[in-house]
Amino acid sequence: MMNLTLIDAFGRFGAKPASRLGSLSAMAADGAMVLNCLPAHFGHPARGVLRYETRLSAAQAESKVLTTLSEHLTQARDGGLPVRMVVTFPKHEQPDRVGGHHVRPDLIGKVVEFDGDRFVIDFTRPQAARPALTAGRRK
Repeated sequence: MMNLTLIDAFGRFGAKPASRLGSLSAMAADGAMVLNCLPAHFGHPARGVLRYETRLSAAQAESKVLTTLSEHLTQARDGGLPVRMVVTFPKHEQPDRVGGHHVRPDLIGKVVEFDGDRFVIDFTRPQAARPALTAGRRK
């Protein structure tokens, strides 16, 4: 796992967070939304799907940061924009680690639900990156 700063992690996707420490989202130069995720909000609803689900009201962030996240989620939902993942490991939640950020360039997300508070993003591997189910098999 890479241990990046928030700026470097967002930068891997061509985005710049508004705050060095507390940004939850940004828009990348290619139009994708970049989302700062916490491990506690991930689940696996189906094979090949990594779901990120939480609420704006649950985030411990400044109102300006939450407003920006809401705007980005709305843009991504309404425009069908891809969502890129930065994962933040808070120092206090993992005492054996130094904390930090890493990226998952292998996964692309899609906002499947956003009601102004609760949001759900499903991340999957792009079709071209998935190994073929029949690869290596002979008929």
